Amino acid sequence: MSAEDRRESAVRAAIAEFARGGYNGTSTEAIAKRVGVSQPYLFRLFPNKQAMFLAASERCLRDTRQVFMEAAEGLEAEEALHAMARAYQRLIVDDADKLLMQMQTYAAVAAAEASGDREFGESIRRSWAAMWDEIHVVLGADQHETTTFLAYGMLVNTLASLGFPADHRVWSGFYPSARPTAASAPDDRMATG
Repeated sequence: MSAEDRRESAVRAAIAEFARGGYNGTSTEAIAKRVGVSQPYLFRLFPNKQAMFLAASERCLRDTRQVFMEAAEGLEAEEALHAMARAYQRLIVDDADKLLMQMQTYAAVAAAEASGDREFGESIRRSWAAMWDEIHVVLGADQHETTTFLAYGMLVNTLASLGFPADHRVWSGFYPSARPTAASAPDDRMATG
């Protein structure tokens, strides 16, 4: 396996480990073990734990952006909005690590900011802003539509993370394409990972 393939494996392992343990609760030993390499080899791929976390966070956001863009391809305005909403529901249900990693990312950046480390979140803010910009273009460069779509997305993250079942009243205000279905309720997948 090439170093590039090992690095890719390490990023996937980091997403899985950080998604469940968070930045402070995840050891680089656990990531190395999941990849099947030694810790010294892992540190040849990444200079430190922070670099691993940031690579995992950026990958998670890039993958989410890709899901949105693929869903919206060839569509405009409302059709694109609903396609992206459905695609995002599938993403967080089918790959719970993506949702958990997002939530861990926001918590880690907020904690770093609270301790005075603004630099920690710079690359994450750039990735998130790139996602905002891409969605903004797809939704016709409408500030309100972009903000509303992303605000609902963050609410989806919160409700899914809290394990609200698909038939709970908290989902009733969402447009149908953004609601989980009973067959793909986030709470079942979140509990089993």
